[in-house]
Amino acid sequence: MSELRKGQVRNLALATAAFAVTFWAWNLIGPLSGSYSRMLHLSPTQTSLLVAIPVLVGSLGRIPIGMLADRLGGRRMFAIICFVSIVPVLFVGWSGSYGWLLFWGFLLGIPGTSFAIGIPFVNAWYDPERRGFATGVFGAGMGGTALSAFFTPRLVEELGRAGAHLLIAAVLALMGVVMLGGSRDSPRWSPATGSALPRMREALKIRATWQCAFLYAVAFGGFVAFSTYLPTLLQSVYHFAQTDAGLRTAGFSIAAVLSRPLGGTVADRIGPVKVLAVSFAGTAVMALVLALKPPAEVPAGLSFVLMAFFLGLGTGGVFALVAQVVEASRVGTVTGLVGAAGGLGGYFPPLVMGVVYAATGAYTVGYVLLAVTAAVALVHTLRAFAR
Repeated sequence: MSELRKGQVRNLALATAAFAVTFWAWNLIGPLSGSYSRMLHLSPTQTSLLVAIPVLVGSLGRIPIGMLADRLGGRRMFAIICFVSIVPVLFVGWSGSYGWLLFWGFLLGIPGTSFAIGIPFVNAWYDPERRGFATGVFGAGMGGTALSAFFTPRLVEELGRAGAHLLIAAVLALMGVVMLGGSRDSPRWSPATGSALPRMREALKIRATWQCAFLYAVAFGGFVAFSTYLPTLLQSVYHFAQTDAGLRTAGFSIAAVLSRPLGGTVADRIGPVKVLAVSFAGTAVMALVLALKPPAEVPAGLSFVLMAFFLGLGTGGVFALVAQVVEASRVGTVTGLVGAAGGLGGYFPPLVMGVVYAATGAYTVGYVLLAVTAAVALVHTLRAFAR
C-alpha cells in the first residue's frame, strides 16, 4: 500500500502531461484551418473534412491501443505513441496539397489514441473510491487542445508552419523519453494474457460498455467537435482573425479541462448519474442558446464557456461510472471501446456543421441537433442507471 501511495502522484502527473502533449499534436490542424482554407481555396465541407479526419483514427485506434495497454502497460505504450506520432506531425507541417494533408492528417490521429492508455494506467494506481478523481485529473490533459489552439497559430507566425511542427515533434520525443525513464506501471497491474479479440468480444457483451459509449460519444464527442471546429466557426460567423479565434478556442478548452476533474471528483461523492444529468441538461440548454447566435464577445463567449463546462463535467462523470460498473480486469478494453465512441462522437459534428453552413449559411440546425442529442442522453442516463 505504501508503494502505491508513493507512486500515485508522480505517475498521475506524468500520464496527464503525456496526454496533454499528445492531444496538442492531435489537434494541430484545427487551429490552422483558416489558413489552410485560404491557402488551398477549400470549401466549408472540405475544411470540415480536413479538421475531422485526425479524429477518425484517434477514435477507432483507441480500441487496439486499449488492448495493447492491457498487454504492454501504460509506461511503454505512452512512450511508443509519443515516438510514433513524430512522423505525422512532421509531415503535416511539410505538406503543401490538400491530398497530402488529408493523408498525414489521417495518421495524425495516432496521438489521439493515448486516452485509452491513460485510463487503465491511472486506475491501477488508485482504489475504486478514488478513481473518479484520478481519471478526472488525467482527463484534464485534454487541455492539450487548449495549448494547441492558443500556441500553434502563434508558433506558426514566429517559426513558420514547418518550424512549429518540428518543435512539437521535439516535445513529443522528450515526453516519450520522460515516460520511459520517469513513470512505471502500478504494482497492481499485470499483463493481460491470451488473445485480445476474446477480451473485446467479452467487453462488447457487457451492457454498460454500450451505455457508457453512447454517453461518452455525446460528452467527449461534443468537446472534441467544438475544440477542433470552433476556430473555423468563429472565423466564419464572428469574423475573428486566426490567432483571435485560437485564443477564444483555448478559453473553451480550458473551461472543459477544469470541469472534467471536478466532474470526476463530485461523482465520487454524489454518484456519476447526478453529474451526468447536470451535464446533459446544461449542454442541451446552451446548444439552444447558441442556436440563437448571441452577439460576439461576452454573450457568445459566456455561452461557449458554459457549454464547455457542462461537457467537461460529463467527460469526468462517464469514466467515474465506468470504474463503478466494470470490473478492473476489463477496464482497459472497455476504455478503448468507450474512448473510441467518444472520439467518433467528435468526428461527425464538424462534417455536419460544414455541410449545414454550406447549405444554409448558418449553424442553427447543427446546434438544434446537439440539443436533441443531449436531451436523449439525459433521459437515457436517468433510465439506464437509476438506483
